[in-house]
Amino acid sequence: LHSTLALSLLLIAVSSNLAMAIKKEKRAPQTLSRGRWGDEITWVQTYEEGLYQAKKSNKPLMVIHHLEDCQYCQALKKAFAENEEIQEMAQNNFVMLNLMHETTDKNLSPDGQYVPRIMFVDPSLTVRADITGRYSNRLYTYEPQDIPFLIESMKKALRLIQTEL
Repeated sequence: LHSTLALSLLLIAVSSNLAMAIKKEKRAPQTLSRGRWGDEITWVQTYEEGLYQAKKSNKPLMVIHHLEDCQYCQALKKAFAENEEIQEMAQNNFVMLNLMHETTDKNLSPDGQYVPRIMFVDPSLTVRADITGRYSNRLYTYEPQDIPFLIESMKKALRLIQTEL
């Protein structure tokens, strides 16, 4: 009886530890941040919802195209999430959308469907193809070292609302 009780307790301890290890291994549910672009940012689910919110709130829509298994996207995401100025502007001044698929709006891929790609749409629902990064062969891409350019692009999107709309 004593050895049966000891064996039962051992099995309970092992299965409990195994259950805890399995539980820890489970990934947290994906938020609309889709891999930590910024969990404090309110993200819209779809391009259509983003357009609606941009018009309603009179804020520009920032669309980030990326892929989960893209090393360039991962590097940009990390730099984006760690930059306080970007996070603050994204939280307060933009309607934010990040997509891992293309939309039917061909205006969001004026020079091709590559990732990472960041486009801005103003509240009049005009895609701002004039807000570009620093690369002539991929106009709307930003790399981690381009964070100052991205900040300037965000500020330009905000200025255009005040001057043009």
